[in-house]
Amino acid sequence: MKLVTYINNSREQVAFYINGDLYNLSEADIRLPQTMMEMLNDWENLSPIAKEAEANIKAGTLEVASRDFSSVEVLAPVPRPTSCRDGYAFRQHVAAARRNRKVDMIAEFDQYPIFYFTNHNAIQGPGNIDCMPDHFEKLDFELEATVILGKKGRNIKAAEADSYIAGYCIMNDMSARRLQMEEMLLNLGPAKGKDFSTVIGPWMVTPDELDAYRIPAKEGHVGANFNLKMTCKVNGIQVSEGNMGDMDWTFAEIIERCAYGVDVYPGDVIGSGTVGTGCFLELNGTGLLNNPDYKVQWLQPDDVVEMEIEGMGKLVNTIKKTDTDFSILALKKM
Repeated sequence: MKLVTYINNSREQVAFYINGDLYNLSEADIRLPQTMMEMLNDWENLSPIAKEAEANIKAGTLEVASRDFSSVEVLAPVPRPTSCRDGYAFRQHVAAARRNRKVDMIAEFDQYPIFYFTNHNAIQGPGNIDCMPDHFEKLDFELEATVILGKKGRNIKAAEADSYIAGYCIMNDMSARRLQMEEMLLNLGPAKGKDFSTVIGPWMVTPDELDAYRIPAKEGHVGANFNLKMTCKVNGIQVSEGNMGDMDWTFAEIIERCAYGVDVYPGDVIGSGTVGTGCFLELNGTGLLNNPDYKVQWLQPDDVVEMEIEGMGKLVNTIKKTDTDFSILALKKM
């Protein structure tokens, strides 16, 4: 299933996405809820009902009113997740970023997966991303995948962690690099460099939709892995290309780390971290390493960012600049 959250009569509504049209779950079966969080909170019981309803709509044996996906206001699949963590799963990205800074690859990367918490109240879906002037001091995208959990758990072993995943979607972990770099000099963060926007969508894809793309995890690792091409375009020009199959740490292993000694919940969002070549920070660093005259690039007002992952759709956002002169960079004490 592909599940979309959109605004319907001024309220959130979860719907099936089928061939460009939306079909409300609650209209397909009275046992199904109106919102994604309600679905996730009883995922094990409700998802089989939803899957059957979707199959009947596709077969033409169940008639449900439809709406054109392009005609509605689409939100993040989970507009207010219970939490949002972001991992660090792609060795290629980490190694390139460290090489570009002329520091050695950190050995601990291969010992255990890590993550940070970001602002779950700043989750967005397709559409405009409003940025403050300081954000445009090296504003960056990060091309990632993410999972959304559909079951509560604690001390989950990687071998069983995939069963906690309700679905997958694209993630753009927006990054204000100057803010990020300044605050992390104090060995804490990232904070203001990250907390203004994290974008997920355009829909949540259930794991069965990706079965045809499944490949083995890398040697020594446990969990599902998928051969899925990942790309990012800015203003129609492709700037990034990678593959979800290049994840060194699997989502199962990241979930194992997240759930150690603590509860994870339905509606938790957990990102993969940036794919290799998946941000301007890495691309600019590699370009300058090879050519001192390389022209660096950062996101600008009115740029259109299009992220696509095979099997997961296309996530499109437009960067907008807030009309203000307020600056926290200008507030630094000397």
